[in-house]
Amino acid sequence: MFLQKLSLINFKNYKEAELSFSEKINCFIGDNGTGKTNLLDAIYYLSFCKSYFNPVDYQNILHNESFFAIHGKYLKNGNNSDTVSCIQKRNHHKQFKLNKKEYDRLADHIGLFPLIMISPYDRDLINDGSEIRRKYINSVISQFDKFYLNDLINYNKALFQRNTLLKHFAEKNYFDSSALEIWDKQMIKLGERIYTKRKEFLIEFAPLFQHYFEFISLKKETVSITYESQLNKRKFEQLLSIALEKDRNLRYSTVGIHKDDLILNIGGYPIKKFGSQGQQKSFVIAIKFAQFDYTRNIKGFKPVLLLDDIFDKLDILRVKQIIKLVSENNFGQVFITDTQKERIEKVFKTINIDHRIFEIKSGQAFELKNNELF
Repeated sequence: MFLQKLSLINFKNYKEAELSFSEKINCFIGDNGTGKTNLLDAIYYLSFCKSYFNPVDYQNILHNESFFAIHGKYLKNGNNSDTVSCIQKRNHHKQFKLNKKEYDRLADHIGLFPLIMISPYDRDLINDGSEIRRKYINSVISQFDKFYLNDLINYNKALFQRNTLLKHFAEKNYFDSSALEIWDKQMIKLGERIYTKRKEFLIEFAPLFQHYFEFISLKKETVSITYESQLNKRKFEQLLSIALEKDRNLRYSTVGIHKDDLILNIGGYPIKKFGSQGQQKSFVIAIKFAQFDYTRNIKGFKPVLLLDDIFDKLDILRVKQIIKLVSENNFGQVFITDTQKERIEKVFKTINIDHRIFEIKSGQAFELKNNELF
């Protein structure tokens, strides 16, 4: 599967654009602010029905225009083609269509055209709190496991009700254990299932991550991802029983799978504190490449891969390793943004792979031929 053509009208800073792509590597080069990342975001829209960067759809309409339109033509197995369209008018609901047929539910489209985005914002996985790491695990598993998603939704509802009760008891100065037990039982049943699936996911995911980090870093550093959960040590029922007095005093639930985290280490120490910018970037890239493999193994075909400004803060050896990696048959179509034409020039002089390069200037894209680049 690959994106053959992309057409934009009034999307972000693009008045109109039409591009045809290589089924292997496509590079968008240009200064910051010219619109390179906007092209990646348009491609992201075609897979996830929304922007990676701005979830408010109408704000992605070009200034002073009444709508935007994104159209993409995908080829599968070399013959079959699909056309995906997204149209957003001001003060109207978003229209999303596959082969001219509009979806009743956008959720029905998710997963049909799998895609992995790697962007500078992904370093939040390292530098922000545990919530963003839980959201990452949940987003990956939920894309392929609807039962997990339902359990997660219902767990959060039960957690909200339990916290509401704890606050109510404290305000009214009384306690009803039977009322609390209703939500305890739901949280225990759902939480233990979620815990089991997260643990199984990390068992499969961690070796993939290790493989990619070793490749990118040329085996110069050792890294690890560890699943941290209170349920690693005790059953959920025991945790709730032990924490009951504390929960009543604090008026919220202090134990459960909503406290889970990923421990990210380099050389045995937290990468957040001891990793350089280049090491942190390599760490996140390896996580996303592992997600690529995980997705490919489940779907049975290769997702589209978007690499937004990932070469900044990386030395040329790591850049070459990444390009070499995505050039292999394990990967399919790749889109890359970069500000340095010279860096792209050096890489493609040493790696022979089908590719197209586009120079981006103020919302316009110009394909460069080999003699124009080199």
